[in-house]
Amino acid sequence: MMTYFPEEVVEHIFGFLTAHRDRNAASLVCRAWYHVERMSRRRVFVGNCYAVRPERVAARFPAVRSLTVKGKPHFADFNLVPPDWGGLAAPWIEAFASSPAAAAAAAGGRAGRAPLEELRMKRMVVSDECLETLARSFPNFRALVLISCEGFSTHGLAAVATHCRHLREIDLQENEIEDRGPQWLSCFPESCTSLVSLNFACLKGEINVAALERLVSRCPNLRSLRLNRAVSVEALSRILMKAPQLVDLGTGSFWVDHRSEAFHRLTSAIERCKSLRSLSGFWDASPLCLPAIYSICSNLTGLNLSYAPAIQGSDLIKLIRHCWKLQRLWVLDCIGDKGLAIVASTCKELQELRVFPSDIYGAGSATVTEEGLVAVSFGCPKLHSLLYFCHQMTNAALITVANNCPNFTRFRLCILEPKKPDPLTNQPLDEGFGAIVRSSKGLRRLSLSGLLTDQVFMYIGMYAKKLEMLSIAFAGDSDKGMLYVLNGCKNLRKLEIRDCPFGDGALLENVAKYETMRSLWMSSCDVTLGGCRALAAKMPMLNVEVINERDESEELEESPSDFHKVEKMYVYRTIAGPRDDAPDFVWIL
Repeated sequence: MMTYFPEEVVEHIFGFLTAHRDRNAASLVCRAWYHVERMSRRRVFVGNCYAVRPERVAARFPAVRSLTVKGKPHFADFNLVPPDWGGLAAPWIEAFASSPAAAAAAAGGRAGRAPLEELRMKRMVVSDECLETLARSFPNFRALVLISCEGFSTHGLAAVATHCRHLREIDLQENEIEDRGPQWLSCFPESCTSLVSLNFACLKGEINVAALERLVSRCPNLRSLRLNRAVSVEALSRILMKAPQLVDLGTGSFWVDHRSEAFHRLTSAIERCKSLRSLSGFWDASPLCLPAIYSICSNLTGLNLSYAPAIQGSDLIKLIRHCWKLQRLWVLDCIGDKGLAIVASTCKELQELRVFPSDIYGAGSATVTEEGLVAVSFGCPKLHSLLYFCHQMTNAALITVANNCPNFTRFRLCILEPKKPDPLTNQPLDEGFGAIVRSSKGLRRLSLSGLLTDQVFMYIGMYAKKLEMLSIAFAGDSDKGMLYVLNGCKNLRKLEIRDCPFGDGALLENVAKYETMRSLWMSSCDVTLGGCRALAAKMPMLNVEVINERDESEELEESPSDFHKVEKMYVYRTIAGPRDDAPDFVWIL
């Protein structure tokens, strides 16, 4: 029995458990294992910042080196969560900054109790003060990754650059960052030579190009560099001459006269980058500049053209023909069905495809349809991750895709017109999505759209046994649809629903299910305040949040009727109790 092994042996064995769920399960076996797992855990993932108090996490895992925390619900990406809802990073950073491990390290304590080295946050509110505390509290800090965060400025980045002397990674993705000047890059000390990854593509302001060039030239291990659109082609050429070892490049502005000397310098610089495997950026790209990258296209496994609306038609098709090793492709729908057919015939190794809308509100003339998706499914049998925005889809196409690509783990289809039926038969798309969940036994994430009835949810409950996240909009007939999912999907972790006819009956039928889930979001459904209160009363381990916008708060306070329909409701499992930072428009029942 392992319970009789010395702690050192058990700790060594635990080192082979890398999955968070496996370590969580091991910690429940006995007290000895709990203690060993507690002291040896180096990486912690918190999927909901309000599920547990930061102080408790810091106390339980004193040797943690890497912390990942998620904040606002996923629907915040679609502006469905009010801006001031919450998701503050400060309590988390302060809890770890004031932990005994941090204090010991600051005082020159034992290396075995070194504090935080990596922080990853998504949809959180991160202030400059947070970043200042982070920079000053953790002397060995190495990696900062912020995704879809807000609340900070380039002053906060300057603090990180100044005080974190061992930085390996700064990754800023899709953040709202206030520009307070271009000097933050000059705050990296001359002794900083450790950077491996630097991504500031989401910054909107000017940058200090000279400081960037110096930083790049003294970091020989830099592998990933993603620039913002303020970086010119001329600056990009100089940077690439200093960093030919790059594997991942996000270009800055990609516009230059193709007959100029600057274009020829860019071409020569890119030709020297023999290790490049992934390209993105292409801000303001001119199609005439694309030949500059042809020399390295045959080595590319990743290509992101989602910010390059000017690259269309024959220019885009010609580029794709050079990229026959692609495994990941992000592109705008201006690629058209013809372009996707070229992808299908060229990119036989493709595993992930994302097609974004170039015009969300208009029908457009160069959008993709079911024909492009079917072509890709025939030509790319390894495809397992899909995000596809389109204006129409048919059951026959989805059935064909399901048969050709049975290994989907992520399938997200967004038909831009809600409740649109199969244009050929005028029928709901139940059978098409049913084919997807039947064939893809490993499906973990699914997003539905189009005209859908309760039948599709019966299929999901029957066949999607590994499904973890489901997003639903404008679908279903009755409470039965939601219940099929709750009762059938045993591994479901996150369920998000908007504009569906699901009400209190569906919400309250299987309340025990929510204790096995991370969260439930419902907006513009048929749930009432009384239903929310009943759920909160039955399940004290859940936080039931009612979000009242459009000046409804005063109305509800004066007449809190149980029959009042709730506009937005967010339910999540927690051991922390009601949060203490809820704004006035959030009721925690």
